[in-house]
Amino acid sequence: MKNYKRLLQLLLPYKTALGMGSVFLIAASATNLAVPLFVRNLVDIVMVEKNLDHLNDIAITIGFLFLIQLVCQTIHNYLFDVTEKRVISDFRKDLFDHLHTMSVSYFVKRRTGEVMSRMTNDVTTIENIVTDLPATALQQSIRLVGGIVIIIYMNWKLTFMILVLAPVLVLFAKTFGRQLKKLSTEIQDKLAVSTTILEENISCYQIVKSFVRDRLESERFSNAIEDSFQSARRRVIISSFFGPSIGFIAFSTSLVLLWYGGREVITGGISPGELIAFILYATIIAGPMGSFARMYTRLQEGLGASERLFELLDTSGEVRDLPDARPMPPISGRVEFDDTCFHYREDREVIKNISFTVEPGQMIALVGPSGAGKTTMINLLHRFYDPTRGEIRVDGISLQNVKLASYWNQVGIVPQETILFGDSIEMNIKYAKAGATTEEVIAAAKAANAHTFIMECPEQYQTIVGEKGIRLSAGQRQRIAIARAILKNPRILMLDEATSALDNESEVLIQEALERLMKNRTSFVIAHRLSTIHNAERILVMDDGKIVETGTHGELMGKKGLYHRLYTLKNLEIVEKPPETPENHIPELR
Repeated sequence: MKNYKRLLQLLLPYKTALGMGSVFLIAASATNLAVPLFVRNLVDIVMVEKNLDHLNDIAITIGFLFLIQLVCQTIHNYLFDVTEKRVISDFRKDLFDHLHTMSVSYFVKRRTGEVMSRMTNDVTTIENIVTDLPATALQQSIRLVGGIVIIIYMNWKLTFMILVLAPVLVLFAKTFGRQLKKLSTEIQDKLAVSTTILEENISCYQIVKSFVRDRLESERFSNAIEDSFQSARRRVIISSFFGPSIGFIAFSTSLVLLWYGGREVITGGISPGELIAFILYATIIAGPMGSFARMYTRLQEGLGASERLFELLDTSGEVRDLPDARPMPPISGRVEFDDTCFHYREDREVIKNISFTVEPGQMIALVGPSGAGKTTMINLLHRFYDPTRGEIRVDGISLQNVKLASYWNQVGIVPQETILFGDSIEMNIKYAKAGATTEEVIAAAKAANAHTFIMECPEQYQTIVGEKGIRLSAGQRQRIAIARAILKNPRILMLDEATSALDNESEVLIQEALERLMKNRTSFVIAHRLSTIHNAERILVMDDGKIVETGTHGELMGKKGLYHRLYTLKNLEIVEKPPETPENHIPELR
């Protein structure tokens, strides 16, 4: 019940509304308990006294009680239901905000669909147990306790027959509740798998089509859905048996009551009105007993989902502000790596004892074969990860001793795979600076060589780029990303293969934009096209997580080492490309 107590704590900000709703709920429940007493009098008047005047008065009184119950129940439903929606909305916001406190490593280790499933399916599962369950528990408790007190006063022998029902219901609820909790958790896990497959197919739609894997993906999704269906079917089997079983026990008890009560009426032990009232109270009492059993099973299902949600909320980001972290002062741009090591898995070091210093305003190029650790170096400098050993300092201050936001506000990155939001071009550029003016956005776009193509778009700066910028070419997306970085005006700039996989025209435009962006900034550049880093003040050549060579382009070419080999191979790919002849020409498909 620890997780359920944590769920109930979400209600504290709305205790006033819940308190008022509870008052009306109590009034509605009390009215419900009073009705059978008046029904008893009504039946006796009809069958025994046959007094028409009293009949009219009691009928009017009962109608008034029904009206009071209607008003109180309506107000209670409104207050509790609105509060429930408000609480769940707040909970979704808290979950979303918490996701932004997580480190990059959390999302690397988990599939997107799994996280989305927790934010959607699991929250929906717990929605009805946040306010509805406590309200139902209060309402049914009043009816149960009040009904028992009244019927004991009326006839203790008949009361005993009803109370025999309680332990049977408790046994049923306990037995089936555990199974339902287990199945509920299992179903949520399996739904997460299908959500993940759906998300992957939407994101990778072009790849699926290109490789004609529609049938494979349909089978994957179908198998995942079928797997969750089988678990859901087992839950339905239990639920289908549970409800009718409760009804059978209740109806059997009612039959015994009618038989015994009928004998008492015939022998003159009780009046017909008392028997009817007693049966009504028995129904009122049986309702809470069955309701408590069903509530227990619902609670178990909700707790299964809450375990997954609180597991997410209890997970802290690996990279976070230390208790004594201080804001990062304005950066000049001096960067130091001091015996820095890092690993994603403990059995394999990715960065191995790297040390170097970069002066403000310098352009540093990182080159090396794939898997050498270049992108990891950029991630460490950006502080997406913290070193496992050693230290990274900026202007002499260890990055682990400063507040993340204050540092991130002064650094910028242009990644290899440019991701844009599915909004307008203006919004994507303005994302770098809250409150940026239209003039600032246009100036940044011009500096990034993006203004011309933007003005050719149908709605210019208000053109919607589509999910992840899919409506734009790779070069256009990259120039918008550069404009975004220019608008941010970072002191330290990181470029992760920013000109890879581009045509020559786009590369020239982007290279010009990058030169403007890097001016007077400390810049770290990763590039597959080694021709783009000739102007670097220093080139760091990496291999297997280590810096194996360092120097300018000319110095490294003279060493005839790894850089020379990489550079020569890259240029050979261009120089030795066979000329197009009729024999090797591949005709364009029409």
